[in-house]
Amino acid sequence: MEPEQQPSQETSKKAAKKEAAKAEKLRRRQEAAAASAAASGVAGVSIDTPDPLAANYGDIPIEDLQSKAISGRVWTTVSSLTEELKDRTVLIRGRAQAIRAVGKKMAFFTVREKGYTVQCVLTVAPDIASAQMVKYATAISKESFVDIEGVVTVPPEAIKGASQQVEVQVRKIHCVNRAAAILPINVEDAARSEVEIEKALEAGEQLVRVNQDTRLNYRILDLRTPANQAIYRVECQVANLFRQYLLNEDFIEINTPKLIAGSSEGGAAVFKLDYKKQPACLAQSPQLHKQMAICGDLGRVFIVGPVFRAEDSYTHRHLCEFTGLDIEMEIKEHYSEVMDVVDRLFVNMFDKLNERCKKELEAIGKQYPFTPLKYLRNTLRLTFEEGIQMLKEAGVEVDPLGDLNTESERTLGKLVLEKYGTEFYILHRYPLAVRPFYTMPCPDNALYSNSFDVFIRGEEIISGAQRVHIPELLEARATACGIDVKTISSYIDSFRYGAPPHGGIGVGLERVVMLFCGLDNIRKVSLFPRDPRRLEP
Repeated sequence: MEPEQQPSQETSKKAAKKEAAKAEKLRRRQEAAAASAAASGVAGVSIDTPDPLAANYGDIPIEDLQSKAISGRVWTTVSSLTEELKDRTVLIRGRAQAIRAVGKKMAFFTVREKGYTVQCVLTVAPDIASAQMVKYATAISKESFVDIEGVVTVPPEAIKGASQQVEVQVRKIHCVNRAAAILPINVEDAARSEVEIEKALEAGEQLVRVNQDTRLNYRILDLRTPANQAIYRVECQVANLFRQYLLNEDFIEINTPKLIAGSSEGGAAVFKLDYKKQPACLAQSPQLHKQMAICGDLGRVFIVGPVFRAEDSYTHRHLCEFTGLDIEMEIKEHYSEVMDVVDRLFVNMFDKLNERCKKELEAIGKQYPFTPLKYLRNTLRLTFEEGIQMLKEAGVEVDPLGDLNTESERTLGKLVLEKYGTEFYILHRYPLAVRPFYTMPCPDNALYSNSFDVFIRGEEIISGAQRVHIPELLEARATACGIDVKTISSYIDSFRYGAPPHGGIGVGLERVVMLFCGLDNIRKVSLFPRDPRRLEP
């Protein structure tokens, strides 16, 4: 029989170091638990007695959060916590939204992840959870990130304060990152609807109302509300559906410069800057370059990108920077071909949003109640003259060759809804005087143009038209609109080498989301809005 092999001195040293590191880690956790317990409002637990269950709770050391190792553990998302997981042990990570101690031996807290919430229950029990653990948990500040391991149970009654109708019986809780003890705004306050606040006032209760400027000042906290989580998922879908539909229709996505030598739309509403000692500005739209792409035989193009407008517009629907969704395409015979694309594109988009975003739309509606958008399978098309006639018959006087103001647009939207049962329609053949210089005049009446606007809930979201592709006419139109032709010479020259008839549209992503969801202000759908008064955060 061979003698038993003794461990080498080097192996013994490694083992000793490993054990020492484990002991140090346990000591740190115990110290963290003791410090938290001392600060907690739950009384009666001695902090001097070592807790044999200390490894089940505590702040995770920073070295363990520095991509130290891959443990192989599997996290379950809060949204997937359902009755099917009953009696299963799960590991979740989320924010401690609410924490409530019940005596010395029990605590309830709500954990939130991406707008979904679950109620977690921590109860003192032998070999599972100690009083020190309860004390530690109740001292965690709201909005801190926590890891919780526990068993899924199904309570006999519905849970009112959480989206998930199960509970997690806590076995382990570790704080990943602590939020400040005092927050500038509470997420619960920011998530309340006006209906809730008004009902509370009627009952003699005063609830906190977080106003819009405060929300935007602390946007990071405001974004955590269920409604905002849903809004930006819907917005993502709008851009995605725009892309996917057009790619299937043989369009290609292009990217155009945002630094340009002249103004893309004409007028003074541009952000001017110095470009290597040359005057330049931020593009008001990708208009000129998407047309040049058509002249380069790209056929059908679209763009998703930032647009800059220096207008001093302090309205509910204007921003100085927004995300533009632009289309440009060759026309074979008539600008109605562009309207056909718009019709099919947006009806498909609305259908898919209603189908794919039911939970998100429900979450938005809970804080900002709205009625689903009414639209037709074949989008209604009215001429500008027909729209003017409808307004006149309703007693609204408007300039037949002028543009519609906001109030006239809203009134026309109501009239269209009453007569045709739709909140989404196209108004085309606008007066030429109110359209950009590159808009093609009508063949039968030079006072009108081959252009159109599209409306949702009485507000304009899309402008479109056939473009002028004849350089001489383009120069004349630019001059008539007060644009220095020299600043757009490369644009005009692109039409001298042969250009097909073409047209396109421009639409604001944020405005589509705002109006589809029936929201009252575009700042609600702009992640970090830029308006004449706001440049931060």
